[in-house]
Amino acid sequence: MVTQDYDLQLLLDILGVFVFALSGGLVAVRKGLDLVGVVVLAWVAGLGGGMIRDVLLGDTPPDGLTDWRLLAPAAVAGLAIFLWYRRLRSVIPLRAHVRAKLIGRSVRVLDAGGLALFAVSGSLKALQFDSSALAAVILGVITATGGGALRDVLAGQVPEVLRRELYAVPALIGATLVVVADSFGFLTPLLIWGAVALVFAIRLAAVALDLNAPTALRTTGERR
Repeated sequence: MVTQDYDLQLLLDILGVFVFALSGGLVAVRKGLDLVGVVVLAWVAGLGGGMIRDVLLGDTPPDGLTDWRLLAPAAVAGLAIFLWYRRLRSVIPLRAHVRAKLIGRSVRVLDAGGLALFAVSGSLKALQFDSSALAAVILGVITATGGGALRDVLAGQVPEVLRRELYAVPALIGATLVVVADSFGFLTPLLIWGAVALVFAIRLAAVALDLNAPTALRTTGERR
Protein backbone atom coordinates (compact mmCIF):
# COMPACT_ATOMS: atom_id res chain seq x y z
CA MET A 1 0.00 0.00 0.00
CA VAL A 2 1.33 3.40 -0.92
CA THR A 3 2.38 5.41 2.10
CA GLN A 4 3.38 8.68 0.48
CA ASP A 5 2.04 12.01 1.66
CA TYR A 6 -1.01 13.24 -0.25
CA ASP A 7 0.72 16.60 -0.68
CA LEU A 8 3.37 15.05 -2.94
CA GLN A 9 0.79 13.55 -5.27
CA LEU A 10 -1.07 16.88 -5.34
CA LEU A 11 2.16 18.72 -6.18
CA LEU A 12 2.79 16.37 -9.09
CA ASP A 13 -0.76 16.97 -10.31
CA ILE A 14 -0.44 20.76 -10.08
CA LEU A 15 2.85 20.78 -11.96
CA GLY A 16 1.50 18.35 -14.54
CA VAL A 17 -1.61 20.45 -15.09
CA PHE A 18 0.42 23.61 -15.61
CA VAL A 19 2.93 22.03 -18.00
CA PHE A 20 0.33 20.21 -20.08
CA ALA A 21 -1.87 23.32 -20.14
CA LEU A 22 1.04 25.26 -21.59
CA SER A 23 1.28 22.68 -24.37
CA GLY A 24 -2.46 22.97 -24.99
CA GLY A 25 -2.18 26.73 -25.26
CA LEU A 26 0.68 26.43 -27.75
CA VAL A 27 -1.28 24.02 -29.92
CA ALA A 28 -4.22 26.45 -29.82
CA VAL A 29 -2.18 29.47 -30.95
CA ARG A 30 -0.59 27.34 -33.67
CA LYS A 31 -4.11 26.59 -34.91
CA GLY A 32 -5.03 30.29 -34.79
CA LEU A 33 -7.68 29.99 -32.08
CA ASP A 34 -8.96 33.00 -30.14
CA LEU A 35 -8.56 33.63 -26.42
CA VAL A 36 -11.44 31.33 -25.48
CA GLY A 37 -10.06 28.57 -27.69
CA VAL A 38 -6.59 28.90 -26.17
CA VAL A 39 -7.91 28.70 -22.59
CA VAL A 40 -10.23 25.78 -23.42
CA LEU A 41 -7.47 23.77 -25.08
CA ALA A 42 -5.14 24.55 -22.16
CA TRP A 43 -7.82 23.38 -19.71
CA VAL A 44 -8.50 20.18 -21.63
CA ALA A 45 -4.82 19.33 -22.00
CA GLY A 46 -4.02 20.06 -18.38
CA LEU A 47 -7.02 18.44 -16.72
CA GLY A 48 -8.37 15.89 -19.20
CA GLY A 49 -6.18 12.95 -18.23
CA GLY A 50 -6.70 13.47 -14.51
CA MET A 51 -10.46 13.70 -14.90
CA ILE A 52 -10.58 10.44 -16.86
CA ARG A 53 -8.53 8.83 -14.09
CA ASP A 54 -10.82 10.17 -11.37
CA VAL A 55 -13.96 8.96 -13.14
CA LEU A 56 -12.48 5.47 -13.55
CA LEU A 57 -11.54 5.46 -9.86
CA GLY A 58 -15.03 6.57 -8.86
CA ASP A 59 -13.67 9.80 -7.39
CA THR A 60 -16.46 12.06 -8.64
CA PRO A 61 -16.92 14.83 -9.36
CA PRO A 62 -13.34 14.89 -10.69
CA ASP A 63 -10.81 17.17 -9.00
CA GLY A 64 -10.40 18.97 -12.32
CA LEU A 65 -13.91 20.37 -11.90
CA THR A 66 -13.88 21.13 -8.20
CA ASP A 67 -10.35 21.87 -6.98
CA TRP A 68 -9.25 25.46 -7.60
CA ARG A 69 -5.64 24.39 -7.05
CA LEU A 70 -5.86 22.49 -10.34
CA LEU A 71 -8.18 24.85 -12.20
CA ALA A 72 -6.04 27.92 -11.52
CA PRO A 73 -2.79 26.61 -13.09
CA ALA A 74 -4.68 25.59 -16.24
CA ALA A 75 -6.26 29.04 -16.61
CA VAL A 76 -3.01 30.86 -15.85
CA ALA A 77 -1.10 28.76 -18.38
CA GLY A 78 -3.66 29.42 -21.11
CA LEU A 79 -3.69 33.16 -20.51
CA ALA A 80 0.11 33.28 -20.27
CA ILE A 81 0.54 31.53 -23.63
CA PHE A 82 -2.01 33.83 -25.30
CA LEU A 83 -0.34 36.99 -24.02
CA TRP A 84 3.20 35.69 -24.58
CA TYR A 85 2.50 34.69 -28.16
CA ARG A 86 1.01 38.06 -29.03
CA ARG A 87 4.03 39.75 -27.47
CA LEU A 88 6.44 37.43 -29.29
CA ARG A 89 4.90 38.18 -32.67
CA SER A 90 5.14 41.93 -32.09
CA VAL A 91 8.72 41.90 -30.78
CA ILE A 92 10.21 39.12 -32.91
CA PRO A 93 8.49 38.93 -36.30
CA LEU A 94 9.53 35.37 -37.11
CA ARG A 95 8.64 33.75 -40.38
CA ALA A 96 5.67 31.42 -40.23
CA HIS A 97 7.64 28.21 -40.75
CA VAL A 98 10.23 29.20 -38.14
CA ARG A 99 7.50 30.04 -35.65
CA ALA A 100 5.72 26.75 -36.35
CA LYS A 101 8.94 24.79 -35.79
CA LEU A 102 9.62 26.64 -32.54
CA ILE A 103 6.11 25.94 -31.25
CA GLY A 104 6.31 22.30 -32.31
CA ARG A 105 9.52 21.74 -30.37
CA SER A 106 8.16 23.56 -27.34
CA VAL A 107 5.02 21.41 -27.36
CA ARG A 108 7.12 18.24 -27.41
CA VAL A 109 9.28 19.34 -24.48
CA LEU A 110 6.24 20.37 -22.45
CA ASP A 111 4.52 17.12 -23.39
CA ALA A 112 7.51 15.21 -22.07
CA GLY A 113 7.29 17.05 -18.75
CA GLY A 114 3.55 16.59 -18.40
CA LEU A 115 3.81 12.95 -19.43
CA ALA A 116 6.40 12.27 -16.73
CA LEU A 117 4.54 14.07 -13.95
CA PHE A 118 1.15 12.56 -14.74
CA ALA A 119 2.40 9.00 -15.27
CA VAL A 120 3.71 9.03 -11.71
CA SER A 121 0.87 10.99 -10.08
CA GLY A 122 -1.76 8.90 -11.84
CA SER A 123 -0.35 5.63 -10.56
CA LEU A 124 0.11 7.10 -7.08
CA LYS A 125 -3.52 8.17 -6.84
CA ALA A 126 -4.67 4.77 -8.10
CA LEU A 127 -2.63 3.11 -5.36
CA GLN A 128 -4.14 5.45 -2.80
CA PHE A 129 -7.56 4.17 -3.91
CA ASP A 130 -6.45 0.55 -3.34
CA SER A 131 -6.35 -0.29 -7.03
CA SER A 132 -4.61 -3.45 -8.15
CA ALA A 133 -1.07 -3.18 -9.50
CA LEU A 134 -2.21 -3.62 -13.10
CA ALA A 135 -4.99 -1.05 -12.73
CA ALA A 136 -2.56 1.44 -11.17
CA VAL A 137 -0.17 1.10 -14.10
CA ILE A 138 -2.97 1.49 -16.66
CA LEU A 139 -4.39 4.52 -14.85
CA GLY A 140 -0.94 6.08 -14.74
CA VAL A 141 -0.66 5.75 -18.51
CA ILE A 142 -4.20 7.06 -19.06
CA THR A 143 -3.52 10.07 -16.84
CA ALA A 144 -0.34 10.80 -18.74
CA THR A 145 -1.76 10.48 -22.25
CA GLY A 146 -5.45 11.37 -21.89
CA GLY A 147 -5.18 15.15 -21.78
CA GLY A 148 -2.84 15.34 -24.74
CA ALA A 149 -5.07 13.04 -26.78
CA LEU A 150 -8.18 15.15 -26.05
CA ARG A 151 -6.22 18.32 -26.88
CA ASP A 152 -5.18 16.97 -30.27
CA VAL A 153 -8.66 15.72 -31.14
CA LEU A 154 -10.16 19.15 -30.40
CA ALA A 155 -7.39 20.75 -32.45
CA GLY A 156 -8.31 18.53 -35.42
CA GLN A 157 -5.16 16.42 -35.54
CA VAL A 158 -4.23 12.80 -34.89
CA PRO A 159 -3.19 12.49 -31.21
CA GLU A 160 0.55 12.52 -30.57
CA VAL A 161 0.22 9.26 -28.63
CA LEU A 162 -0.83 7.48 -31.84
CA ARG A 163 1.66 8.89 -34.30
CA ARG A 164 4.79 10.34 -32.73
CA GLU A 165 7.97 8.97 -31.23
CA LEU A 166 7.65 6.70 -28.18
CA TYR A 167 4.94 8.40 -26.13
CA ALA A 168 2.94 5.92 -24.09
CA VAL A 169 5.92 3.61 -23.53
CA PRO A 170 7.83 6.04 -21.26
CA ALA A 171 4.64 6.59 -19.24
CA LEU A 172 4.20 2.83 -18.94
CA ILE A 173 7.77 2.48 -17.66
CA GLY A 174 7.34 5.25 -15.08
CA ALA A 175 4.00 3.97 -13.79
CA THR A 176 5.33 0.43 -13.57
CA LEU A 177 8.37 1.59 -11.62
CA VAL A 178 6.15 3.34 -9.06
CA VAL A 179 3.85 0.35 -8.67
CA VAL A 180 6.71 -2.14 -8.33
CA ALA A 181 8.47 0.07 -5.80
CA ASP A 182 5.28 0.33 -3.78
CA SER A 183 4.73 -3.44 -3.85
CA PHE A 184 8.21 -3.99 -2.41
CA GLY A 185 7.83 -1.23 0.17
CA PHE A 186 10.59 1.11 -0.98
CA LEU A 187 8.53 3.86 -2.59
CA THR A 188 10.20 7.07 -1.40
CA PRO A 189 10.01 10.71 -2.53
CA LEU A 190 13.46 10.30 -4.08
CA LEU A 191 12.33 7.32 -6.13
CA ILE A 192 9.16 9.14 -7.17
CA TRP A 193 11.10 12.12 -8.51
CA GLY A 194 13.57 9.70 -10.06
CA ALA A 195 10.70 8.06 -11.94
CA VAL A 196 9.57 11.47 -13.18
CA ALA A 197 13.09 12.24 -14.41
CA LEU A 198 13.36 8.83 -16.09
CA VAL A 199 10.12 9.22 -18.04
CA PHE A 200 11.11 12.74 -19.08
CA ALA A 201 14.54 11.58 -20.25
CA ILE A 202 13.18 8.62 -22.20
CA ARG A 203 10.60 10.76 -23.96
CA LEU A 204 13.12 13.44 -24.93
CA ALA A 205 15.57 10.78 -26.10
CA ALA A 206 12.83 9.26 -28.26
CA VAL A 207 12.17 12.66 -29.83
CA ALA A 208 15.87 13.42 -30.38
CA LEU A 209 16.64 9.98 -31.83
CA ASP A 210 13.30 9.57 -33.65
CA LEU A 211 12.52 6.33 -31.83
CA ASN A 212 9.10 4.97 -32.70
CA ALA A 213 6.93 2.04 -31.77
CA PRO A 214 6.46 -0.53 -34.57
CA THR A 215 3.89 0.47 -37.19
CA ALA A 216 1.82 -1.53 -39.65
CA LEU A 217 3.00 -1.81 -43.23
CA ARG A 218 2.15 1.22 -45.33
CA THR A 219 -1.02 0.45 -47.25
CA THR A 220 -2.26 3.87 -48.40
CA GLY A 221 -2.39 4.02 -52.15
CA GLU A 222 -1.37 0.40 -52.65
CA ARG A 223 -3.12 -1.72 -55.23
CA ARG A 224 -5.01 -4.73 -54.02
